[in-house]
Amino acid sequence: MEDTYIDSLDPEKLLQCPYDKNHQIRACRFPYHLIKCRKNHPDVANKLATCPFNARHQVPRAEISHHISSCDDKSCIEQDVVNQTRNLKQETLAESTWQCPPCDEDWDKDLWEQTSTPFVWGTANFCGNNSPASNIVMEHKSNLASGMRVPKSLPYVLPWKNNGNAQ
Repeated sequence: MEDTYIDSLDPEKLLQCPYDKNHQIRACRFPYHLIKCRKNHPDVANKLATCPFNARHQVPRAEISHHISSCDDKSCIEQDVVNQTRNLKQETLAESTWQCPPCDEDWDKDLWEQTSTPFVWGTANFCGNNSPASNIVMEHKSNLASGMRVPKSLPYVLPWKNNGNAQ
C-alpha cells in the first residue's frame, strides 16, 4: 500500500481520463484536463459523480455510495477532522484562563473634575473654576517668534460666508 501512495504523488505518472479512455494524462495536469474534458463530453459527465474526498475520482453515479465508503482519501479527511477537533479543544482551554485586569478609571468622575474648558478656535478662554479670575478674559499667548502674527482670516473664503458680496 505504501508503494501505491508514493505512486500517486508522482507528478509524471500517467492517468487515464474518465471521459475519454484514449487520453493518458500526467498526474500534475490531470485536474486541469478533467475540467476541460468534462466540458467536451457532457453526455459522459452526466453519468459520472465526483468523489467528495478527492475531485480526481470520477465514479459512475450508481457506484458513488460504495466508492465513498471505501475511498482511500476518506481516512486522510477523517484524520484532519480529528486533529482540528483536538486543536479546538486546546485553544478553548487556553482562552478560558484569561481574566480581565482590574480597572480603576472613572471617566464620569474625571469629566466632573475637569477645570478647563475645551479649546475652540477664535474664542476667548474663560476660567471654569470659582477663582477671583473667573470673570476675566484670558489673553491668548503666542508661541510665534517676535515680528510674526497669527492670521486674522483663513486663506480661503467659505462658500456660505461671502461677506455680503453679491456674485
